[in-house]
Amino acid sequence: MNNSKTIPQIIRLEEASSTNHYLRDLLARGPLPEGSVVVTENQTAGRGQIGNVWESEPGKNLTFSLVLYPDCIPANRQFLISQIAALSVKETLEAYTGDVTVKWPNDIYWKDKKICGMLIENDLSGHNMYCSVIGIGINVNQKVFRSNAPNPVSLWQIVGEETDKEAILNRFLHIFYNYYLWLLQEKQDEIRNLYRKSLYRGDGFFSFADEHGIFEASVYDIELTGHLILRLHNGDLRRYAFKEVSYV
Repeated sequence: MNNSKTIPQIIRLEEASSTNHYLRDLLARGPLPEGSVVVTENQTAGRGQIGNVWESEPGKNLTFSLVLYPDCIPANRQFLISQIAALSVKETLEAYTGDVTVKWPNDIYWKDKKICGMLIENDLSGHNMYCSVIGIGINVNQKVFRSNAPNPVSLWQIVGEETDKEAILNRFLHIFYNYYLWLLQEKQDEIRNLYRKSLYRGDGFFSFADEHGIFEASVYDIELTGHLILRLHNGDLRRYAFKEVSYV
């Protein structure tokens, strides 16, 4: 980890437009200890990948961002950060419910519904990573979703009772820091294997859609770069970057 002499900070806010934005503004003024977290009770303009809006009722869900300085990770391996973040949320939620999977690249699903989204912003320095800001939103105690998001679900809707958000955050951080140590110890194959086994619809043939239409395929592999490799019934392989293919 970063050789800071101070321990990670947890910065708590009543309200923020975006915890990623807030954390980046802090970093622009000076470095924070690695592993520092910004958490807010009310995120008013949370973002998902490619500009999607993240709905979160004030005080009900867990919305936070944390910072890493993974300068030993090559730029073309930055997807490892996404993998350990996704695995950490999955393992955290498995303390409360089953049927939790990772939908490529890093959404967390319960059965066929989305319980967590992420926005990971990486800064590069030469051929290596310099800084990674990991924004995470977990639906915890929200009872009703009013946005046009197609399939949200909360832990409350699954288990039928409120869950302590602070306990979820503490559990996540413990698991995440352990996975980060794995990364620094070059246990990349172990991380990739666990990620592959955790994938939503990871076994069998399912319907996908790309720019040419709907087709059936199975997940063949996830490349080190994060590209998804799908195998058709005839054995042909197709390679996709994020947003080039979707589940049907």
